[in-house]
Amino acid sequence: MPQSRFPRLVSLACHDLRTPLATVYGFARTLTRSGDPDPRSARFLAMIEEASEQMSALLDELGTAARIESGRWEPALRQADTLELARSGDERVTVEGAGESVETDVDAVKRSLEALAIAAIRHGPVGGVTWRVDGRLLVLQPVTAAAGVVLVGEELRDFGSVVAGLVLAELGATAELDGETLRVRL
Repeated sequence: MPQSRFPRLVSLACHDLRTPLATVYGFARTLTRSGDPDPRSARFLAMIEEASEQMSALLDELGTAARIESGRWEPALRQADTLELARSGDERVTVEGAGESVETDVDAVKRSLEALAIAAIRHGPVGGVTWRVDGRLLVLQPVTAAAGVVLVGEELRDFGSVVAGLVLAELGATAELDGETLRVRL
């Protein structure tokens, strides 16, 4: 298969995988809501639901990467404050500083910044990280040497950070390592 067709194949697979995934998720939700499952079954159903949600998010990221690689990604641009873009639902990620309004694909950038922060924690390994925001410049610390090579894509060990790099580059952002920091300029 010619290389140029591969991103289309990945996009098609992401689309086609959504139907069986929705079925699994839907039945787990139905079983959870119908009656009173015993504690063990309830725990298993919760695990199925959570795994289904994670798989859906991974399919979204894979689809985004495939669209970028094939030149078919159309970012949904709107205004957002860079401080808000760096905020994460993960309590191990803190944010400080002063933001600036930018026009970007808010959801994609927010997911990308969170993915980079989580990768820094996971591959550090460190207990937590901080985004220091100064307008369009976002500085992530600490970034260990082991995590740094993953965050900039030199070592492909974290899917979220790879997609984050693709998204940020496609939006014209830069990301570079500087000692124990990752500097992202939106």
